[in-house]
Amino acid sequence: MVTEQVVRVRAPARLHLGFLDPGGRGARRFGGIGLALDAPATSLTLRRAPAFSAEGAERARLARLLPEAAAALGLPGAFAVHASEAIPAHAGLGSGTQLALALAAGLRTLAGLPLDVGGDAVRLGRGARSGVGAAFFTGGGVVVDGGRNEGRDRPAPVVAQLPFPEAWRVLLILQPSAAGFHGADELAAFAALPPFPREATAENCRLVLMQALPALAERDVAGFGDAVETIQTAVGTHFAPAQGGVFASPAVARLAARLKSLGARGVGQSSWGPTGFAFAGSEAEAARIVEAAGGQARDEGLVLAVARGRNEGATIEAPPAGARLARAV
Repeated sequence: MVTEQVVRVRAPARLHLGFLDPGGRGARRFGGIGLALDAPATSLTLRRAPAFSAEGAERARLARLLPEAAAALGLPGAFAVHASEAIPAHAGLGSGTQLALALAAGLRTLAGLPLDVGGDAVRLGRGARSGVGAAFFTGGGVVVDGGRNEGRDRPAPVVAQLPFPEAWRVLLILQPSAAGFHGADELAAFAALPPFPREATAENCRLVLMQALPALAERDVAGFGDAVETIQTAVGTHFAPAQGGVFASPAVARLAARLKSLGARGVGQSSWGPTGFAFAGSEAEAARIVEAAGGQARDEGLVLAVARGRNEGATIEAPPAGARLARAV
C-alpha cells in the first residue's frame, strides 16, 4: 500500500497598523508596522494529482493561483488543494499574500525544495507595498518593515520584531458585506493621492521608534495604542480623498468610536479596510467592551470579534508515510 504524501499549511491573518511613508518619495517606499493574528487564518491541504483542482474556501481564487504558483516554481505535474478555512478576501487582513505564500510553501514541501518566502512573494506578485505580510509567514508578533528598496526585487526588510503580549486582546470590527480597495482599484487610488507630507513621515517614524515599540516592550497597552491611533489618523486622513474618510466604512467608524469611548485603545483600520481594530489590555476588558458594544455591531451589520496576537509564523505539516511532523516556519 502506497501512502499519498499530503502537506498542510496554516498561515495567519495580519493587521496593517499603518504606513510610515505612504507617499514613498525616497529610495525606499512605504514602510509600515503590522501585527500577526491567531485568527482568522488560511488552512490548505495540498497533494499531487492527475490534474489541477481546488476545493473548499476561496475555490475560484485557488483554482487560478495554484497552476500559477506551480509554474512560477518550475514544478512539473499537477496538484490538488483544499482550503478548510480562509482569511476573508479584500478585508484588509492580508488574505491574498497569505494564500499565495501558503500555496508556494506547500508546493515546495511536496517537491522537497527549500522554502524561499521572500523570493516567492516576488514571484507571485506579493509585497509590492507592504513587507509585513511576507514577514508574518516566517514569524509573528509586531513587525516594522523599512520600506521597499526600489533598486531591489525583494520584499521590504524587517527592521524590528517584538512579541505581542499574551494578555492583550485585539478587537476586530468585520464588515462581511463590504470590500476594501484591491487590484487595479488599489493601484489607481495610490496613484491619485497627493504627496504625503515629510513632516508626517518623520512623526510616524518617531511614534514607532520612540513610543509604539518601547510601549510594547514595557507591556503598556495605552502607550502602544495611542501611538498606533495617531499614525492611523495621519494615514487615514491621507487616504480620505480615495476612501471617503479616515475609515472606508462609516459603520466601522461609528463602532470604532464606540469602542474608544468604552476604553479600547489604538482604534484604526487595517490597510484599505473595511476591517477596523482596537486593543484591550486583557481578556476580561475585551469581553466587557464587546458586551457593551455588541448590540450596536449587530444593528450596523458588523461582526465584533476578539482575537489574540500570534507570536509565530505559518505552520507546515508534512507527514511522511503516516507520521506527523509539524514545524513553524
